[in-house]
Amino acid sequence: MTLIAATLQAFFTDRLAKQRQASPRTVAAYRDALRLLMVFAQQQTGKTPSQLDWDDLDASMISAFLNHLEAERNNSVRTRNVRLTAIRSLFSFAALHHPEHALLIQRVLAIPPKRFAKRLVTFLTALEVDALLASPDSSRWEGRRDRVLMLLAIQTGLRVSELTGLNFGDVTLGVGANVRCEGKGRKHRAVPLTGPVRDLLRVWLTEQNGRPGDPLFPTRTGRRLSRDAIALRINTHAATAASCCPSLQGKRLHPHVLRHTCAMSLLQAGVDTSVIALWLGHAGTRSTDAYLHADMSIKEKALALTTPQQAPPGRYHPTDQVLAFLESL
Repeated sequence: MTLIAATLQAFFTDRLAKQRQASPRTVAAYRDALRLLMVFAQQQTGKTPSQLDWDDLDASMISAFLNHLEAERNNSVRTRNVRLTAIRSLFSFAALHHPEHALLIQRVLAIPPKRFAKRLVTFLTALEVDALLASPDSSRWEGRRDRVLMLLAIQTGLRVSELTGLNFGDVTLGVGANVRCEGKGRKHRAVPLTGPVRDLLRVWLTEQNGRPGDPLFPTRTGRRLSRDAIALRINTHAATAASCCPSLQGKRLHPHVLRHTCAMSLLQAGVDTSVIALWLGHAGTRSTDAYLHADMSIKEKALALTTPQQAPPGRYHPTDQVLAFLESL
């Protein structure tokens, strides 16, 4: 009997930290997924996590846990698949150290991710962007911060984690103004800034007068804004903007919508998808293809280039009694 605890600890300290050098966000995501699994297994078996053995985490238990995420925790299919990825990573590591449990591990690894419907990306029109940016109260410090943050996100397309990680030293103004960030896969990139964004950032930097290592968008206490805090601020301003822009009513806004808006504005301006992929920090153009599906103007231009199909109006009527009888069946 080989308990899970030692292997679980080695998975985080050796595999993730030393061998893969996983980012803190990846470690946190795997930690949360496996912690939920341990708690669920404890409820099902009555054993504490330190007493669980590999036989307690067979394919039936993992499948029940995944169903529990959807049915009782109301997680989406995407979240369910992310949790499964963490579990499969742990079992792949365990396969190297516990060949005596090879069959059990192989059955867990054979659990497939669940398919889901891919929705069109949500983005803001130019009028909606103007209404959203006008909603923060410029007389308040938080309002000025939120306006700079949203404008920067819309123009650069930074992920919310990249926005929260920005420091004063990451912004370069003047000739060749740009903002530098570290994205997924530890890829560093620099995104150029337009004149309005550069001017607004200059005013914000002067007002804050922070050091190069200070967060660019802090809280009142000087700490970094969290992902949830940014999402809450965007929802608050979207509710205010909806009063003067009816199209925002009923639209579910989250920080990633600002990134989608940047991509759509570049696409509608005629920028090549390979350049947009570099701009957004995508690993390839496949991730950028989603914006092609969402852009109706591109499809309308393609339709305008085709020859209209001519078809006379009316319904089909059989010309023979036998055909008429068969048609009526």
